[in-house]
Amino acid sequence: MDQQYFKEYYHLERVNWWFTVRRKILRDRIHHILNNPKEIQSLNIGAATGTTSDMLTEFGEVMSVEYDQECCEYTQTFLSTPLIQGSITELPFANNSYDLVCAFDVIEHVEDDAKAVEEMMRVCKPGGHIAITVPAYAFLWGEHDVINQHFRRYTRSELLGLLKKHNGKIVYHTYFNSFLFIPIAAFRLLATGLNKLKGPKKETIESDHAIFGTEGFFNNLLAGIFSFDYYLLKWGVRFPAGVSIMVFFKKESE
Repeated sequence: MDQQYFKEYYHLERVNWWFTVRRKILRDRIHHILNNPKEIQSLNIGAATGTTSDMLTEFGEVMSVEYDQECCEYTQTFLSTPLIQGSITELPFANNSYDLVCAFDVIEHVEDDAKAVEEMMRVCKPGGHIAITVPAYAFLWGEHDVINQHFRRYTRSELLGLLKKHNGKIVYHTYFNSFLFIPIAAFRLLATGLNKLKGPKKETIESDHAIFGTEGFFNNLLAGIFSFDYYLLKWGVRFPAGVSIMVFFKKESE
């Protein structure tokens, strides 16, 4: 991939409605669930161009990992916190190293997601937290998943099942991106149906982010609708369905 691709992705992560509102939601949930942490050590797996790593600096020291070597080298040129190349299934850190271990929309990219979760648990300190977000529902599978090299989408019970195998407890879980669930589901199902009608020689469409854009009225409209999730989650609502799932797990203390 050339530098122009990463420059475009850098811009996407900072202005696109999905990235910006998801970041607000994650920041608020970390504040709430970890009781306003200030001096913790966090590990951010799948840092991409660094927006979630920057967000996590609000809570203390941050180490980031990015699997893609070229993306890692690009982000290292401007990220203010440490970033190394590495895999979530073979993290280059000692046992019990971090207070908060995050994988925001990462494990769906990993064939062995159980191994990924096992590694997150290994490097998390006793009494520390694991934070994971993933895309929801196999029936929403579409070209966006193919382009982004996903192996799967999850139900809440599937994601919780991965975590319940480990010592500790699930302290928070919810679907989110719920106000846009029906329109996104309709769009995905329609796109999938049209692609099947076109047959195997159809041209691949762009990802959802490219289709819905990054700036302008439509981007602002979607950000405004997604923000309803932010406010209701902040007020204690948990959604029974949505395009994404979020879970926080607390590792058992020794």
